Amino acid sequence: MPDGLIQALVPIIIALLVIFLIILPAIFVVQQQTAAIVERFGRFHAVRHPGLHVRIPLVDRIAYRMDLRVRQSDLNLETKTKDNVFVRISVSTQYRVDPRKIVEAFYELSHPELQIASYIEDSIRSALPTLALDEAFEKKDDIAVQVSQHLSESMAGYGYVIVKTLITSIEPALTVKESMNEINAAQRKRVAAQELAEADRIRVVTAAKAEAEKDQLHGLGIAQQRQEIVNGLSESFKELSESGLNQEQIFSILLANQYIDALHTFAQQGNSTIFLSGSPMGADDIRTQVMEAMAAQRLPK
Repeated sequence: MPDGLIQALVPIIIALLVIFLIILPAIFVVQQQTAAIVERFGRFHAVRHPGLHVRIPLVDRIAYRMDLRVRQSDLNLETKTKDNVFVRISVSTQYRVDPRKIVEAFYELSHPELQIASYIEDSIRSALPTLALDEAFEKKDDIAVQVSQHLSESMAGYGYVIVKTLITSIEPALTVKESMNEINAAQRKRVAAQELAEADRIRVVTAAKAEAEKDQLHGLGIAQQRQEIVNGLSESFKELSESGLNQEQIFSILLANQYIDALHTFAQQGNSTIFLSGSPMGADDIRTQVMEAMAAQRLPK
């Protein structure tokens, strides 16, 4: 290549290189879920959203790339309840930058995490001392909602949106936890004792009702049995009367049959003891005694 041509190309190459070095910094890319804050001569100029952008080299600069994703702040603090029990509370707060207030979020606060932690601490220490320990456990979600509302109102002016606030744990001192467990165990034992006593009462009442029902049915059976016996004797008396026997003869026959049946019944039971005459005249003796008793009832006084 001729020297003259080379000398002519050198300035062109240098010019292109200078242009390239000037244009290259002027082009920048903003990633998804981020926003770039551009300043011109040290003052805010514009907010650039995701995509390809151009700035004036040596005039404009990217002051900050703001992350628009949801972030989380975890805080552990100690406070006391209404009944003077000190507890440690773990609070998790999810927050993000409001896309409409990116400028406020960057220029108003230098350390938003610390500001959020301060507001959370103030809200917790205002809400928890109004509740007893048991109420604090029961109303944990209510406290979280109250903290979230207070935090949202405070941080909205700084360009931050509070997504959600969670109270993940409430931890009293170990001695307090042991005392609570003992109280809970005692309450459960008392309830168990009451349930056992109620079960025993139901069992006793049920057994008594069953026994009463059994006795009632037994008495009913005896009454029906005796009624059947009376009906049978009446039929037998009627049949014997129709056969021509007198009253005394009929009573003798019936008493003899009852006497033999009684002996047979006692012999089958085996566990009962009764003293009756076992002689052939035993039935006649009983008949004589019964007839004499009936005659004595008929005698005039």
